[in-house]
Amino acid sequence: MKPDNEPSAPSPPAPAPAPAPAERPSAGTSRRSRKQVLPIVVVVAVLIVGLVAAYYFIAVRPYETTDDAFVDGHAIQISPQVAGRVLKLFITDNQFVKKGDPLVQIDPRDYDAALAQARANLAAAQSHLAEVRQQIIVSRAKAEQDRAAVSSAEADAKLAEADLTRYQTVERRAISQQQLDTATATAQSSQASLEVARKKADASSAQVGQDEAQVPTADAGVQQAAAALQQAELNRSYADIGAPEDGWVTHRVVEQGQYVQVGQGLLAVVQPNVWVTANFKETQLAYMKPGQPAWIEIDAYPRKKYKGHVDSIQAGTGAQFSLLPPENAAGNYVKVVQRMPVKIVFDENDDPSQMLPLGASVVPEVKVR
Repeated sequence: MKPDNEPSAPSPPAPAPAPAPAERPSAGTSRRSRKQVLPIVVVVAVLIVGLVAAYYFIAVRPYETTDDAFVDGHAIQISPQVAGRVLKLFITDNQFVKKGDPLVQIDPRDYDAALAQARANLAAAQSHLAEVRQQIIVSRAKAEQDRAAVSSAEADAKLAEADLTRYQTVERRAISQQQLDTATATAQSSQASLEVARKKADASSAQVGQDEAQVPTADAGVQQAAAALQQAELNRSYADIGAPEDGWVTHRVVEQGQYVQVGQGLLAVVQPNVWVTANFKETQLAYMKPGQPAWIEIDAYPRKKYKGHVDSIQAGTGAQFSLLPPENAAGNYVKVVQRMPVKIVFDENDDPSQMLPLGASVVPEVKVR
């Protein structure tokens, strides 16, 4: 039995009331919700399909693109036309040069000496030609003199013959035998002198012909010496190698003091005029033709897009002009989509001094529709 003053034990808390069961939607309400959402889904799907189709027909279908494309251009290989040691080197790697700027100088002393020798040979040949022509003048004068001597000898021979005839026709008692013998001897001597004069005149005429025949030989010697002089001048000019066109010095392998041979590669000059060679698949060329606009993205300059146009399409696939073209008529044949090189030129370049390196990867996009 508890004492009266003992506190009573606390009573246990009353249990919380159980939550009321959630009210389930009826089947009719669920069907009405689905019917309201379905048209929205259909409309959104149609919009997405329409946007995709519009994007395809506006931004994809009218264009053809390829990543098998590279910057192409003219790279002029510089090689010496004469051999020698490099005396001076006027350029450095990747330097921009103008047409005519000096690039390399080969030691010119040997070619200066050859040039001086060629000039001396030409002067000697010209002097010989002048001597031959002067000799012709002398020979012709001598031939004229000898012909005049023939005329004089003929006159003397006729006079002696006439005197002899007169002595022979007169009475023997009118002249002495000595006079007749003298006239006979004079006539014979005059005839002999005439023959000598004639032979001498013939020899003089022959000498004139011989001297005149030496003129073509002497003139040929002058021409040969002139050609040798021209070649010596060319060789001397070849010792100074200049830039054939404007461009950038590339692939320089020559050093000052190096001995170079004829035809040895020294460097290359890349001209600023470049284009794009894009290898499109043959299935992409159905609507492609020259003149169509193109946009060019260069991997080296990703923030800039260049404008251009299709210049031409190569009349043959790249494989057809390779070192070993495929022999499709032999063995088993497997069809492979071929690629056709298409030349795309730049319409303009905002910064002409900006070098577009040959072989750089580009991605051209051609509008074909």
